[in-house]
Amino acid sequence: MRRQRVLVLYLRSSALDSGVLAWAMYDGTGQQTHMAGDSDEPPYATGVAALRDGWRLIQASPLVDHGVGAEFRTGYLKYEFFFEQIVAVDEQDE
Repeated sequence: MRRQRVLVLYLRSSALDSGVLAWAMYDGTGQQTHMAGDSDEPPYATGVAALRDGWRLIQASPLVDHGVGAEFRTGYLKYEFFFEQIVAVDEQDE
């Protein structure tokens, strides 16, 4: 049986080799439990580091042009990248 793990990284820019500002992880295998703020250090320093560790990039945020005056708005993190891993689990672990 196979299950999905999802990693969301918010990067400093649209480049996958830029630093991680924030992150979230979700484990569909049930093997690990993650909560917001459960770690002071991101699981990876960059998006490229996650790729090198076997995570597959499945979505990147579109580059959106900001209107005049909104260039420095900080109400959201705009460089969001979704990664996945498919992990084999034993049926008895269900």
